[in-house]
Amino acid sequence: MDDRARVAQLLGREPRGAFDVAVRDPLGDPVVVRNEPFLADGTPMPTLYYLVSEELVKAVSRLEAGGGVRRAEAEIDADLITAAHARYEAERNTAIDTAYEGPRPYGGVGGTRTGVKCLHAHVAYSLAGGDDPIGRWALVQLEASAEVATGVHPGSGK
Repeated sequence: MDDRARVAQLLGREPRGAFDVAVRDPLGDPVVVRNEPFLADGTPMPTLYYLVSEELVKAVSRLEAGGGVRRAEAEIDADLITAAHARYEAERNTAIDTAYEGPRPYGGVGGTRTGVKCLHAHVAYSLAGGDDPIGRWALVQLEASAEVATGVHPGSGK
């Protein structure tokens, strides 16, 4: 099965834009995709890295449901969170032609500039090699609870 078909299967819908697989599990299945900054119809896409692993998506959802977003914000220095958002935004913006004048994606991880909006996006960024203290924190929580062994490591590539 090709990557686009497999990602569609994992998402339960067709992807709306172009992407590359940024991280795979040991068997080669997509774990994280790196989206283009615009969807196929030109809509800005703020989410550069997107978690598609079925197992990890479920595990992170359970972490969020258990108060993970509030805990992460309480345990991680706000300046470190803000810096992670700035790095993410800068990386995404390098994929946009400097001559482009239309609407642009905005914000950092998960389209926000402050705080924590979505642990899934932080985990995806961290697994793809991004310097993201929230993503690292979430992965530690998952591994410590024996919720999931990721089978991938930050920056494991394609």
